[in-house]
Amino acid sequence: MGTRERGARAASGDALTLYTEIRRVLALLDVHSARVTRVGAAASEARAGTGRGSGDGLGDAPSDPPGSGSGSGLVGDSAAGLEGGPEAGLDGGLSVGTGGGHDSGPEASLDGDLHAGTGGGLDGSPEASPDNGLNARTDGGHDGGRAAGLDSDLNAGTDTGPDGSLDNAPEDGSPAATPTTAPTPHSTAPAPTPKGSAIDGPSVAPLDALTAYFGLTPFERDLVLLTAAYELDPTTAARCAAAGGDPERAHPTFSLALAALDGAHWSALTPVAPLRRWRLVDLDDETRLTRSRLRLDERILHFLLGSPYLDARLHGQLRRAPVPDELPPSYDLAADRVTAGWTTTARPGAPLLVEVVGGDLRSRADIAAAAAARSGLGLYEMSAEDIPTDPTQRDLLARLWQREAILLPAALLVEVGELDRDQRAATEAFLAGAAVPVVVSSADPRPTERSRGERVNVPRLDDEEQFGLWAGAFEDVADIDEGQLRSLVAQFQLPPHVIRSAADTVRRDLPGEDELDAASLAWRAGLGEARLGMDELGRRIEPEAGWHDLVLHERQTSTLREIVAHVRRRATVHQEWGFAATLRRGLGVTALFAGGSGTGKTLAAEVMAKELGLDLFVIDLSQVVSKYIGETEKNLRKVFDAAERGGALLLFDEADALFGKRSEVKDSHDRYANLEVSYLLMRMEAYRGLAILTTNMKKALDTAFMRRIRFVVDFPFPAEHERAEIWRRVLPPQTPTKGIDPELLAQLTVAGGSIRNIALSGAFLAAEEGDRLQMRHMLAAARTEYVKLERSLTASEVRGWV
Repeated sequence: MGTRERGARAASGDALTLYTEIRRVLALLDVHSARVTRVGAAASEARAGTGRGSGDGLGDAPSDPPGSGSGSGLVGDSAAGLEGGPEAGLDGGLSVGTGGGHDSGPEASLDGDLHAGTGGGLDGSPEASPDNGLNARTDGGHDGGRAAGLDSDLNAGTDTGPDGSLDNAPEDGSPAATPTTAPTPHSTAPAPTPKGSAIDGPSVAPLDALTAYFGLTPFERDLVLLTAAYELDPTTAARCAAAGGDPERAHPTFSLALAALDGAHWSALTPVAPLRRWRLVDLDDETRLTRSRLRLDERILHFLLGSPYLDARLHGQLRRAPVPDELPPSYDLAADRVTAGWTTTARPGAPLLVEVVGGDLRSRADIAAAAAARSGLGLYEMSAEDIPTDPTQRDLLARLWQREAILLPAALLVEVGELDRDQRAATEAFLAGAAVPVVVSSADPRPTERSRGERVNVPRLDDEEQFGLWAGAFEDVADIDEGQLRSLVAQFQLPPHVIRSAADTVRRDLPGEDELDAASLAWRAGLGEARLGMDELGRRIEPEAGWHDLVLHERQTSTLREIVAHVRRRATVHQEWGFAATLRRGLGVTALFAGGSGTGKTLAAEVMAKELGLDLFVIDLSQVVSKYIGETEKNLRKVFDAAERGGALLLFDEADALFGKRSEVKDSHDRYANLEVSYLLMRMEAYRGLAILTTNMKKALDTAFMRRIRFVVDFPFPAEHERAEIWRRVLPPQTPTKGIDPELLAQLTVAGGSIRNIALSGAFLAAEEGDRLQMRHMLAAARTEYVKLERSLTASEVRGWV
């Protein structure tokens, strides 16, 4: 039997139980109706001073039951419905019977609509489709099953504070029945772990579950049934009118319920009692408390009939989080900690809240979804930005969600990013009263003065976990061997879902690719996935320059090649040869490029990035440094966290904005400035990629800083013969020239950056004239460059040019 078929059968069983209870409540209504009729008749006789005539439909004596006379009875000659008491059947969806009344007796049969699944909607019409009946197909519900009781403050009557938060104080006078299937949220007992779906789980009728979850008294339970009867049984309207003695009020009211139902108590009408607090029933007009029409909330009606779904009022704010098929071992342990956190925080006054911090949003959601599934719950996600700042709207959202968390059952993940002051206050108020399991997801720990609950950090996946993920994602790609997978692991630190996405990209591109093999495609896909989030933090340079573009002394070139070897062979030395376990610290490859502007520092970084097949991101430290305490570290953390995914080559330009002689600590500003430098050095040493700092003032750096840098490369001002070589390499061979002499051009005392600028400007001048590039064009371009440099062009520098 399929899930939907089993769901339909279970829904039919739930409906049968519901209709049996509705029949009992309507019988109470009929008894009251008869009483009202007798009292009314007696009053009429007293006023008239005469007895009743025949044919009035009320029988021959005041004690005769309604329907025994020849007249209309309570609701007409065709509205007998459920008047037969507990033995009477549900004829035609509760209302099809054309006689019977109290005399229907046990012979009345259940209409086949409940069992055979053929014909008959709730109005008994034969035209109704099978789906109109009580055997209408219903999905099986959420993963945890309907019978699972969330540890909820709902049973204790939590109240809403003036700020829209849900405090945990029980309401005076509000009954608080504790469900037998779940402890209260303030119990130290662990939350129950329901098994299977709503169909396969423990056989608890929705009506009984609703009663237990919200702590309803027998009177409140019957009032829910009365409002359900109004939606499901067409005879209920006439019965309400008869029982209330007013044809204009053919609907349930509190007044009618107080008069007709057993165990009535006024406290059920209060806004803090379960019926109105959790919006199980609504008043059409709250200014007419006892006489206003009562409506059963649509969500509750469907729940009673065995059709669970997310309340439509929450669709725009919440989305279902999928449960991952499998988690890496470290993520698996983190999910266990989240589950345990919901249990350990279940104490009076504490929200059922766990923080999941670090990693990326999807990884945090996967951990939370796995934890929820282990607790028998679904998981829904929402952004903190969607929490209303208006207290009334926030209270409505909180109540609707907590009700949904009980009915589904489910937990909530709230993703908290950078919020303004009002939104942060609204989020804190919303979370403060979390009486159902909540996960607060954020990249960084959130500052709060309220109880934050258990904190679970998203762990960093070790190399073996990473290798397992890459190997699993590429197991059906035959052209990638273990060595190539190890190279990917050494370079990229990607979360599981991103690795799977990279593998999907390779499978898509491989069939039509002629130049790149699977390993190269995997590397390219890894770079593409890793650079997401980095573009907004730095300037990405597409590496195109090669070693032939560099004009440096052999000593500098040799050092640059050594740096490349350290990055390329990192996996071999660190993991295979065991140096990572021995050294533990300072494993990151760090370098300092010192030299004046235009001496080739950025070009050298570009050459290394191309050689290593990495992205090059230039980070302007002057834009990262902030005058506000703690902001610089925050900005640096964003850069390194994003870059860790792909081990990009990070070039921190203008390091002089942060470094220099670290001052003696004279005040708080000096102390925090030194902390910023220490934080950057710490992150550079731990970075799995290559981090390069550039400076124009090497002598200004203190020795303690220099000791923590693995490589230092000086970029001196180029000598004349080196400048001539730069001129030869900067001019493309296809450029039309006339009389260009690199030796004469080398007389200009400018660095490589300025040489490139002059060559490019001269080419544009020649192209504008429609002529070949000549020395006079170079002279005009040199004058422009010298003005920019605020220097004077001397005669010795241009001797022999024109």
